[in-house]
This record gives sequence, structure tokens and C-alpha cells, in this order.
Amino acid sequence: MANLRLLFVFLFSLNLALSPARAEQGDAAARGYRLLTETPVLPSDFDQKVFDEVWQAWPEPLRSQAEKASPERRREMSYDRYGLTTRPGDDSGKPLQYVVNADGHWTMTCFACHGGSVYGKPTPGAPNNRFGLQTLSEEIRRTKFRLGEPLTRMDIGSLVVPLGTTHGTTNAVVFGMGLMHFRDENLNVIDRVPAKFTHHDMDAPAWWHFHKRPYLYIDGFAQKGYRGLMQFMLVPENGPSFFENHENDFRDVYAYMSSLRPPPYQGEIDDRLALRGKSLFEQTCAECHGTYGQQSDYPNRRIPLSDIGTDPVRLNALPVEGRAKYASSWFAHADEPEQQTTIIDPDGYVAPPLDGVWASPPYFHNGSVPTLWHVLHPSERPDVWRPISQQMDEERVGLQIEVVEKTPLAEPDVAIRRSFFDTRRFGKSNAGHDFPDQLVEDEKSAILEYLKTL
Repeated sequence: MANLRLLFVFLFSLNLALSPARAEQGDAAARGYRLLTETPVLPSDFDQKVFDEVWQAWPEPLRSQAEKASPERRREMSYDRYGLTTRPGDDSGKPLQYVVNADGHWTMTCFACHGGSVYGKPTPGAPNNRFGLQTLSEEIRRTKFRLGEPLTRMDIGSLVVPLGTTHGTTNAVVFGMGLMHFRDENLNVIDRVPAKFTHHDMDAPAWWHFHKRPYLYIDGFAQKGYRGLMQFMLVPENGPSFFENHENDFRDVYAYMSSLRPPPYQGEIDDRLALRGKSLFEQTCAECHGTYGQQSDYPNRRIPLSDIGTDPVRLNALPVEGRAKYASSWFAHADEPEQQTTIIDPDGYVAPPLDGVWASPPYFHNGSVPTLWHVLHPSERPDVWRPISQQMDEERVGLQIEVVEKTPLAEPDVAIRRSFFDTRRFGKSNAGHDFPDQLVEDEKSAILEYLKTL
């Protein structure tokens, strides 16, 4: 079975290499990646001098350790603290998550959330389950104060808007719907009283699902299109002409995202157990999550909240008025061949594809479940936990974690405090998706083994 999988991957890759249409798509995808890593489309957040000095804002004993370290080791420590990675196949040392231009200015990119690591291996398109945006913003701001550097919008905004209360999740609603509040349908900046938003943290989805999903976001309210990808650039500095001038660039980003596929599982797989799991999965899970292999099918099925029972905050946080405004905006009316549609009042969450699911912990839309074993064992999900390693828990398939009774609020290092995920907090519930309770233990084990093969 493993040899057949390798043969299929080889033939599929050969077909890509020989097809002119595929080659053209590959060129667009390559341009899209270069845009994301080399072209700033937002104002710069800080410069190289500030980043090189940020270690002096760290608590002891980490600050003293950094003081004694080489500049290269300090950079490694900074990357580790904030969930940054280097770029695969690039020995420049630049972070995947930021554009760093020739003048040393750092500008955040989409890879900040969608360019993490798969168990320690930097992987563009993987959810960044270690990103500490709030912590980074606070410590950059303190460093700028000390150096007398001017503050940016991010530095000031993070004083009043939470950017993420747990490392690995972000308050993504403020980057899209929040900024859209200050635009008209043609993206002109308008004066309005700041909107009140329900702040909540989200786990970034894997980009290797993009080619399968016809809609964006966990509630599937917006049909996907290259314009919709540009919503997160709605800072006041970018006027309507900016978006029109960058349409072709984001056609290339769309092509890049569409080209991504998950990495293959690197560990041992019990093929006989996985084959049994496949049969069970197709009987119990495929109705929502689809089928896999050469005859794969993804149903794009939205599950009512009353059935799925997962945390309701994300669904309720976006008002009908906000979704309706998006539906009438420039973003929702691109030149895709099909008519763009927007669901302004969804009743639940869309079950995602599960390709590469082993590589994208934690699970659920808010990142509240650390392993696939815990997904399959609802009553065993921990209330408070934190990752303790970048290595995979091979038995449970997901993050290696420490389970505690409560977050240690007396811990002086805010980065350590924010590494704990407390599922009892607002918007962070790990309840719901109780369907695995219909299975007996050996059936759960078989399905877990099958999920490694997707």
C-alpha cells in the first residue's frame, strides 16, 4: 500500500512537469510565493536594529542568557520565542513570516499565520501553531521606547486590541472585518465610529486545503477568489487604487495557494489497520469530511451549530450586517467564471477537508484540541494544556503536551503564560464534535491510523 502511494505521487508529479497548462500555473505559483516573501504590501512594523535589540525586553534569566549569546544564537532565541522560522531552501536567515527589505525593514506577511512548521520543519502553508503576535508586539514596542524609535500602527493598536491571547492563535477578525468597517463598497476610507467587535482567537487553517474548498473561512460565508485574499491589507495607507494595482499579484498568490499539498506522513503506518480505518471512516466520517484517494470527493458541508456543538463564539461574532457589507464590496466581485455568492447568515461551521490532518495540530477552529486522539476521545480532552516540544506525539498524533490544572498566572514570563491553552476561557471551548463516541476503542484506533495516510 505504501509503495502504491509513492507510485501515484511520482506519476502525478510527472504529469505536472509535462503539461504546459500546469507549467504556466507553476510559474504563477512561483511568482505568488515570491510576492509573499519579497514584496511588502503593508507598512513596515519595525526595522532590523529594533529586532536585534528586542532581547533586552525579555525577562530574566532569558535576558542574561541572550546577553552572553552570539548574535546568531540571539536570533535563534528570538525566532523560537515568537514562533518564527527560517525559509525552506534559503540560507539568508530571513524569516518566512516577514518581508525584510534591503533597508532592513520588517513587514508582516500572510505566512505569519499560515507559514509555520510541521513538527519543527518550516513549511509554507502550514498553520503557525507557535506564533506569538501579541508578545512580539509588546516587546517590540518596549524596545522602540528604549531606543527612541517611532511607534507604528501595530504598536499602538496592540495596546487596545488583543492580537492573540494564546500563542498559535490570533484575533483574526480585527484584520478583516474590523478594517472593512472603515471602508465603503468601493474601498474608499470613510469616517465612522469604531465598531464593537467580539474579540476571539482563531487557529489558522492549513493552506493545502485551499484547492479543495470553494468558500473561505470556517463558516464558509465567502466564496473564494483572489480579491478576497486581499482583505487583510485594508490599512488606511492602502487606498482603492492599491488594490486594483495588485490584482494580478494576488492572482499569482491564488495560484500559489492552489498549488499547495500536504506533506506525506514520515512515520510508520500499519497498512492493515489503516485499511480497516478507511472503511470505518467512509461509513462514519466521510459524509462531512469527504473521501480520499484517486476518487476523492469533498462535500463542503456546513454542519449546524446545534449538531456540531463546538464553540459558538466565532459563528456569532460576525454580524449579518458585516457579512452583507462584504458581499456588496469590491472583494466579493472578482472576475471568476462563477457568480460570487456570500452566505450572510450561516448556521454552523463547514467540516474541513482532512488532507494532511496529522500535520496541522492543534484541532478545531479555535485550536483547542492538541491531538487527533483527543478529537476521537471527547471526554479525555484536557481543560488546560500547553505544548512542550516541537516533536510529534506519535502515539496520539499531534502535539506533545503538558496538562495542568490552571494557567500559572504568577509566572513572570508572559510568553510562557501565553503558551498555555485554557479551554474554559471565552471562545476557547474544546466541547463538541462528539460523533466519535459512537465508536468503540479499536475502531477509533483504526481511524486514527487511517488519518495518517491522508
